[in-house]
Amino acid sequence: MLERLFSNKKNAIIISLTVSFIVMAMKFSAYLITKSNAILTDAAESIVNIVAASFALYSLHLSDLPRDENHPYGHGKVEFFSSGLEGFLIIIAGILTLIPAIIALGNGNIAIDNLSSGLGITLIVIFVNGIVGYLLINYGKKLHSIVLEADGHHLLVDTVSSVVLLIGLFAVKFTGYKIIDPILAIIMAFYIIYNGVMIFRKSVSGLMDETDYDVLKKIIEILKKNRKDEWIDIHNFRVKKYGADLHIDCHLTLPYYLSLQDAHEEVSGLEKILRKNTVNDVELFIHSDPCLPDCCHYCRVKNCNKRTQNFEKEVLWTAETLISNQKHFNY
Repeated sequence: MLERLFSNKKNAIIISLTVSFIVMAMKFSAYLITKSNAILTDAAESIVNIVAASFALYSLHLSDLPRDENHPYGHGKVEFFSSGLEGFLIIIAGILTLIPAIIALGNGNIAIDNLSSGLGITLIVIFVNGIVGYLLINYGKKLHSIVLEADGHHLLVDTVSSVVLLIGLFAVKFTGYKIIDPILAIIMAFYIIYNGVMIFRKSVSGLMDETDYDVLKKIIEILKKNRKDEWIDIHNFRVKKYGADLHIDCHLTLPYYLSLQDAHEEVSGLEKILRKNTVNDVELFIHSDPCLPDCCHYCRVKNCNKRTQNFEKEVLWTAETLISNQKHFNY
């Protein structure tokens, strides 16, 4: 049942949005009952959850649109923008909830009532947010969706905030020190801001095509496992993420005496291997280079009658060697 619900990205976000509405109503009810600044801080973040999940749903709609003349690489990058907006809204929520907590701490105007009811509601919120947040992150990784992951992390941040809130409310209830409430609200606000910055930072790295070394290393392992002698060298290897899709381009050095047809078949073979062994949709642009005499010392082609130098050692395919923008003459 869960597999069916969360395996579709749009269904997962709709579930998140529905849960966010329910949780927000519960949190504001708890605030109205208790008048707790910490609960208000927690409740205000739920508004951000709703706004972020709403935009996430729209961004998933856009990312599923096919490529067109104006978007030749597709619409997948809108997912980075969506997660960035979510991070930004989390930061704003943290700042806005920090202010009343500091004011309450400064003027000593702290009033908390009916803590038992607030504790009960907070327990339910922790349970619901924790489960949905975990599922969103888990399925977001499986579906390579930064939107689902960002929304899941947001809900887990909310869960951790609620756990801290619960501990603080218990402390107020059993010690009678109401000053714990605004102090707790300030700590939670800073925690919310920090997580918002982390989510925002990840989205910016995607928009700026920052190298994702985890993805790069997985692809390199695929290349190493399927390496052919005719693939003398790979360089200028670049991987871009467009939401859940990958765009890969590189230069592949082949024996210069291959026919155009044979060179095409080698390039096609490399493309098929990458498409077969990655779960993402992959678009590849592979430029074939002819080998030069300086390539001979690391060329693995056996019985080559064009060789001008003896084979010495092969180029190890690593992130460092593959992303360099030149043949490895001096390796």
